[in-house]
Amino acid sequence: MARLTDPTPDRTPDRTPDRTPDRTPGPRTADLPVASVRAHSRAFGRHQVLRSIDLDIAPGEFVALLGRSGCGKSTLLRSLARLDKVPAGEVEIRGRSAVAFQEPRLLPWRRVRDNVALALLNTSERGDRLARAEATLHEVGLDDKLDAWPLELSGGQAQRVSLARALVSNPSLLLLDEPFSALDALTRIEMHQLVIELWRRHSMAVLIVTHDVDEALALADRVAVLDHGRLAHTWTVGPRRDDRAPSNPEIARIRTEILGALGVRPTPPRAQHDTQTHTDQGAA
Repeated sequence: MARLTDPTPDRTPDRTPDRTPDRTPGPRTADLPVASVRAHSRAFGRHQVLRSIDLDIAPGEFVALLGRSGCGKSTLLRSLARLDKVPAGEVEIRGRSAVAFQEPRLLPWRRVRDNVALALLNTSERGDRLARAEATLHEVGLDDKLDAWPLELSGGQAQRVSLARALVSNPSLLLLDEPFSALDALTRIEMHQLVIELWRRHSMAVLIVTHDVDEALALADRVAVLDHGRLAHTWTVGPRRDDRAPSNPEIARIRTEILGALGVRPTPPRAQHDTQTHTDQGAA
């Protein structure tokens, strides 16, 4: 079975995730994993997409999943989100999971508050869904958009609504499928900051699928690379999130190794974490 392995174990002997005073939740190793994937395989016709995946995500852990297009990242996320039927025993989620996609997927005929409240329609919180929706929209900074229509929102605001809709159910596992890839650079910075703030406040586990190496390094405790349907490599990102500048030797080393695992020739890192590193285009 293909397990997550560190390509440079001699240089990262301490596998303890980021638990520094930046109030990072980090995994609590004594707890059961929020998500457990065991020997998980997926095929569409004759095309094998995932090959015997093994993966644990600990409570409070932030994991980034990288890989080229078609490698199975979104397929794995859909399995974790329970959006696709998977064989019994291969994927176990403890608690609720929720997902935010690259496209906000808001219903244009419902106002912002109602779009968020829809996530609670079939839950025990149904009777309190509007109040909970308003409270969550406050968390993402959209108090003034409760009664707005989706078409009145900017791209960043629409993505905040999508994030609020995922967050309103208080999930144990938040799944993010390239949610910031269509945003401009400054909005991406704001969204990164917002996600980290919400993650620290709610202490949930997060899995983000991204093509952006620098985004993964800025956000995650652990970065994994999916290659030909297998989880081939993983890195623990040790430095505090306020000490992850490209000039940090540890960040520079991990970045070079990730790009190498993706088959991309490294180029000089960016001055900021916000602009995109698209592995599909061979850019970094």
